[in-house]
Amino acid sequence: MGLERKRKTKEPCSNCFLHLSLCLCDEIPILDLKTRLSLVVHYKELKRTTNTGRLAVKALVNSEMRIRGLENQALDLSDFNESSYQSLLFYPSEEARDLTSEFVGSIQKPIRLIVPDGNWRQASKVHYRHHELANIPRVMIKAPNLSTQFLRAESSAEGMATLQAIAYALGVIEGPEVQSILLKLYELKLQRTLQGRGQI
Repeated sequence: MGLERKRKTKEPCSNCFLHLSLCLCDEIPILDLKTRLSLVVHYKELKRTTNTGRLAVKALVNSEMRIRGLENQALDLSDFNESSYQSLLFYPSEEARDLTSEFVGSIQKPIRLIVPDGNWRQASKVHYRHHELANIPRVMIKAPNLSTQFLRAESSAEGMATLQAIAYALGVIEGPEVQSILLKLYELKLQRTLQGRGQI
């Protein structure tokens, strides 16, 4: 935590949280997809300059952000069970199945991709603190993350930044072009963050 405090960006852009000289807001694509992204983010995560889930919401027209963990403000996710979408909880767990094109092809409705956002401890609490999610299928990308540069240290081989993981998931659901566009945005965030730290 001490290192992160030392690296805290002074006067960051309020949208991308990079220094104003490195701002990438003009580079954010606008994608209107059939798939709905529902980002369930811990409120503390929104203070972190390394957060990338917020960029996914800005890039995807059919998306929303739900904030959890606020004192005396219970978050109701019961509408995630409504019938117009097939909800999938994007979270690595023992019961999660691999998100593949074959699995996606078996789903008849548009997909709502529910993505917990926060550090590992915060994100891991979403699926059991919100009982509304109990019957929603869990999915994950089972391939290891082969990246050599990271915004944060990852605790598992499959660990990815939120935007990076969303890009791979939507690559399966929506196609490789969507994946490529979102990964390009993630790489831009990564490289400019490292540049701001003086690491490249």
